[in-house]
Amino acid sequence: MTDYLRREDITLGERVNADLYYKLQNFYYDEAYLLDESRYVDWLECFDEDLSYWAPTRTNRLRRQQALSISERDGLSFYDETYDSLAWRIRRFDSGMAWAEDPPSRTRHLITNIAAFHGKDPDDNQVIEVRSNFLVWRTRLEREQDTFVGTRTDLLRVNEDSFKVFDRRILLDFNVLPSKNISTFF
Repeated sequence: MTDYLRREDITLGERVNADLYYKLQNFYYDEAYLLDESRYVDWLECFDEDLSYWAPTRTNRLRRQQALSISERDGLSFYDETYDSLAWRIRRFDSGMAWAEDPPSRTRHLITNIAAFHGKDPDDNQVIEVRSNFLVWRTRLEREQDTFVGTRTDLLRVNEDSFKVFDRRILLDFNVLPSKNISTFF
């Protein structure tokens, strides 16, 4: 695993203004469209090459132990990917060798509750933190249906007139996988 910028190293500031929020909203809606249309190569362009794409597992804990309910960075995870490993998964989908996706799933990604904040990394570079909720509905074959619900926290760099996600943390609202596999991107 390559080194990544730790979230604790980001200093958050004010919420973004309405113009920037509108651009970010469209960025996320466009990303959802690319996923729902299975345009994974185009979807990968939303990410920077030093990407950390991570979905930790969860456990049920008592209130006083809630800090322990989410896996540590080096613990169990549903996803612990880099840009290169996502590119490999996409090539595998396109090869026809991803049996869990042949025939392919149909998905619908609903993105809500977007909140965006200005931030600075330790080198004083501008970043944006975006928090969003998602509902992903997936159907495959005649009777397989899955619903995934959760939240994402992204760190983005402003790239000319667009954005690149360099860190995505996906927190699913379940602790036991409710489907036969998890080949869906979030």
